[in-house]
Amino acid sequence: MTVPAPTAQELAEVERANSSGKQPVVFVHGLWLLDTSWDRWAEFFEAAGYAAVTPGWPDDPATVEEARANPDVFANKGIGDVAAYQQAIVEKLDRKPAIIGHSFGGLLVQMLAGRGLSAATVAIDPAPSRGVLPLPASALKASSAVLTNPANRHRAVALTFEQFKYGFANAVSDEEAHELYEKYHVAGSGVPIFQAAFANINPRTEVKADNLHPDRGPMLVISGEYDHQVPHAIAHATYERQRKNPGVTEFTELPGRGHSLTIDSGWQEVAATALDFVGRFVK
Repeated sequence: MTVPAPTAQELAEVERANSSGKQPVVFVHGLWLLDTSWDRWAEFFEAAGYAAVTPGWPDDPATVEEARANPDVFANKGIGDVAAYQQAIVEKLDRKPAIIGHSFGGLLVQMLAGRGLSAATVAIDPAPSRGVLPLPASALKASSAVLTNPANRHRAVALTFEQFKYGFANAVSDEEAHELYEKYHVAGSGVPIFQAAFANINPRTEVKADNLHPDRGPMLVISGEYDHQVPHAIAHATYERQRKNPGVTEFTELPGRGHSLTIDSGWQEVAATALDFVGRFVK
């Protein structure tokens, strides 16, 4: 697999982090969002003394407007492609970073930690990896926008507002849900959804994290109480699998929160929870 070169912006962030001498923190987004969804988190962690790096997925457009004008650019991006791209960026850092990810980003950070690349990891509402068995009805409904049509595997799929409201923004008002949809939502590759759906029956799946790696580092799994996309059962099963590692593994559930918890009006509570955990291990 040929890994695309990082963008000029990503290389600039890496260089800035390296030259700062500060502990880097890498933020990994999931499907239907861009790296700009982490902008407030980056500022929050920078204010706490860290150097933020917010890489995209391969070929991600720079802005939501560009993404909506050219949605097909997202098609055919699998989890293996994205993990390799993220790893190439992480390995350019002079210090092993803390890594924070949301949704499929929460799966990707587990994969990177399982390769010994993370000093501390926070997986927020993480998409399921191989070995995570629960499949609640709400998760199936949230994924149905992609899974109901097999041809979507090779397409970039955008959510309708109603699908976004159910999968992401069910725990916020309709007004805020509309604001989030307009500000953040972009199309996403259908490949990861199909990969996750069949991970437990495909022994060669890319959707797997080495939870026993001796250098995995400390890990926190955060779950939103009302998340439809990644319900408690999936997040807690991820924690149960990861806590087989000899390193520190913790779980916390944030009451009243849905899958939009990293971007909605309560984002700072989630960021503070992640910062408190990271700060216990790396500064």
